[in-house]
Amino acid sequence: MKRNLKLGLLLLGAAFSGSALAQDLTGTWQSIDDKTGSPKAVIEIRKEDNGTYTGKIVKITPRPGYTPQKTCNDCPAPYKNQPILGMEILKGLKYVDGTGNYEKGRVIDPLAGKVYNAKVKLNATGKRLTLRAYMGVSTLGRNQTWLRID
Repeated sequence: MKRNLKLGLLLLGAAFSGSALAQDLTGTWQSIDDKTGSPKAVIEIRKEDNGTYTGKIVKITPRPGYTPQKTCNDCPAPYKNQPILGMEILKGLKYVDGTGNYEKGRVIDPLAGKVYNAKVKLNATGKRLTLRAYMGVSTLGRNQTWLRID
């Protein structure tokens, strides 16, 4: 009986720690281009005092044959002509209790100058997230994969 109780508590602890890890969006992430599969930028996500999550570009990943754009030329205010490095591109994500999902965020594509609605799904291990950027209806959007690097 004691053995079964210990085993049950051990499994419960493992399940709890796994779900706690899956809920933790904070950290450093490598964004992957959904068209080419190449690394694009390193994003640092932090939790704000109001419980939402914000992501900032901390490194632009060099790619062969590509000269990185330095400023957000075609972006709306307050992003217009701001440096891309250091830009907060992800804002307002809120965790949905009981899931690995975050919703009601906004993401800017500094290369296209467009702002999209955003939601994020974190995989069970907490090492990969799928960012869904869309306008209006989520089904009319695109996915981008980010890999945890910390």
